[in-house]
Amino acid sequence: MKYSLILSVGFFLLGYCNGTAQTSTAQTSTAQTSTAQTSTAQTSTAQTGTAQTSTATPETSNEIKQVTFGPYEYEVRPDHEAFEIFHPRRAPKIGPLLLKEGDRLAICGDSITEQRMYSRIIETYLTACVPQFNITVRQYGWSGEKTDGFYRRMEQDCLTFEPTVATLVYGMNDCRYRPFDVTNGQWYEDYYTAIVRRFTQDNVGVIVGSPGCTGKVPHWVKSRHGTLDEQNLNLCSLRDIAIGVAEAEDVRFADIFWPMYQAQIFAPGQHGATDEKPYDVAGSDGVHPNWAGHVIMAWSLLRSMGLDGDIGTITVDLDNQTASATEGHTINSFADGVATITSTRYPFCARGDLDSDSSIRSGTTLVPFTEDLNRYVLKVNGKLRGRYTVKWGEQSKDFSAEELSGGIHLPVEFPENPFCEAFDRIDHAVAEKQAFETKQVKQVFHGVRGKDNFEKAVIETEVVRKPLAQAIADAVVPVTHKLTITSIK
Repeated sequence: MKYSLILSVGFFLLGYCNGTAQTSTAQTSTAQTSTAQTSTAQTSTAQTGTAQTSTATPETSNEIKQVTFGPYEYEVRPDHEAFEIFHPRRAPKIGPLLLKEGDRLAICGDSITEQRMYSRIIETYLTACVPQFNITVRQYGWSGEKTDGFYRRMEQDCLTFEPTVATLVYGMNDCRYRPFDVTNGQWYEDYYTAIVRRFTQDNVGVIVGSPGCTGKVPHWVKSRHGTLDEQNLNLCSLRDIAIGVAEAEDVRFADIFWPMYQAQIFAPGQHGATDEKPYDVAGSDGVHPNWAGHVIMAWSLLRSMGLDGDIGTITVDLDNQTASATEGHTINSFADGVATITSTRYPFCARGDLDSDSSIRSGTTLVPFTEDLNRYVLKVNGKLRGRYTVKWGEQSKDFSAEELSGGIHLPVEFPENPFCEAFDRIDHAVAEKQAFETKQVKQVFHGVRGKDNFEKAVIETEVVRKPLAQAIADAVVPVTHKLTITSIK
């Protein structure tokens, strides 16, 4: 009896340990796969394949399901030690145009969205640069929010207004400012998926945005769990999970983490940062970017909408004394190298200190903003020789014949230009409306009035919002401007 009991306990413990060992073995196998994938990342080679299937024996009668392997693709890493620990999954390619005329865009996110900076860039761009779509926008940023928070409030705050397109940027708070763990990653995936599915249930086109990066461990993280590298590895992991959500649900993805992290590493050197004047892409607190960082966010989200970035091209032939323009721009007259043009499509007017993280203009140098979204080009044909002066509005600049024949980007060469005044009116109107939208949702909908009678609160606040939205529409007016091209003798 004594030996029998000992054997029974021994077999029980052996079975338990074997189960544990099997789990450990599975994890080790997974780790080995990860190592293989890392090697693949270094060679930038995708691997694909299909597992061989076999038919079960008559005793089991169940067939083994086919498994498709790969592709296992990674982003190319810059040759810098700061990137050695990262192995980000390759982001999906940009799809075709997502927007259609009359779309209603919901911009959803946490405190970074509530800063109303990237959201303002997006709305101003859609209003001024692609007015043919007649897009209207609402901003839903909420400080401190995670995916579960928006999931709980999206029905009331957002779907009430029947959006047709939505951008989502979550993950910064979801990372909990600590090293990555699988359970929290699954939590993030589940809630992000739930949000996407609720939107797509109402036929809303969705862009799943990744979180950005952190520039320092934020001061409000008292526990100091994890290093800065560990927090960014966590955010990169959530980025990869967000890609998986977008692919599984067949919606768009906007990569914010990877371009922002690269900018964070390289921008200080590119823009002459010093201890007295740092260049903080992720913001002075390490989390909330200034304008330069928000340009990266807006660029990624706008690209994910499938916009082609072609604002317009003005073509001048000095030999034949003719001028032409693409859609959105009309040549009123052309003579003696002077073109008078009326435009209904604006270039995005990015101004400010080129070496400041508080400047939108500086932000456009961190990503190919001009090439991807702001191509307003002057191209001069003819037998050009030597150099020429181009005057646009009150500003003048000299160019070579080769530069003009190849085409110059007007908003880059002329940050101050004839569109700026009208552009600013649109931008200021957007800022006022978005500021009210924060108050409408956070103070009214979730305040006493909203809790007492939500429908009444909507009606009353929409009376206030309507003229703010109308002010944006009223600010969009045609701009008439002159381009003068003179040969330098």
